[in-house]
Amino acid sequence: MLTISQLAATAGVTVRTVRHYHQVGLFPEPERDASGYRRYTAQAAVDLIRIRTLADAGVPLARIDALLQARPAEFAAAITAIDAELQRKVDQLTAHRRRIAQLESGERLVLPPEVIAILNRMRGLGISEQRVLLERDAWILGQTLNPDSLPRRIRDKNASLDDPELIRLMLACDAAVDWHPHDPRLDQLIDDLDAWEIQHRDPAESADQKLVVSRISEASPAWQRILDALTHRANQRRTARRDS
Repeated sequence: MLTISQLAATAGVTVRTVRHYHQVGLFPEPERDASGYRRYTAQAAVDLIRIRTLADAGVPLARIDALLQARPAEFAAAITAIDAELQRKVDQLTAHRRRIAQLESGERLVLPPEVIAILNRMRGLGISEQRVLLERDAWILGQTLNPDSLPRRIRDKNASLDDPELIRLMLACDAAVDWHPHDPRLDQLIDDLDAWEIQHRDPAESADQKLVVSRISEASPAWQRILDALTHRANQRRTARRDS
């Protein structure tokens, strides 16, 4: 006969684990003997080892008792089902780990590879990380508000990044990010940006583009002035076209 400490040591578990199995009804608790101690038989040790083995294999405690009572064919079928469930959980955790690993560059969680390639291309061209992150936010907004336009926008963006003049202007805007909004150097930059806009921009502005403009303008008072000036000139041109 074994004490609870001896039983636990024999089965390779803690006394606390044995008592927990008692509490959940998985492992019967013997009556106390005349001296007031609970004594366990060799069969109890065998049963506890079987319980521990199944628990260590990942079998839920709620299913162990039924497995211990099952016939061989039923036991095999139950183990197969439990294994399949464990594999499903492993696959799910693997997917979670993959997504967590992608958090280091969070854009991969919500943007397609073609857009990620654009952002990395901008980094390779020397565009500031602040501007790249704003671009990322623009794509997130754009694909949410107007997903059907995403393929066209990807084509247009890649084409625009082939334009040396646009790259020069983007780098110039990066340099101007901390300028005072009334810095006279902004005047020439605004003129150059406006000239590029006239030649390349679609005059129709979508809702997502308006949100993007708002997002960029929040980043820098100098950029706010540039955007305000460009918007004002574009409005003047639209008014002139309507009146002509």
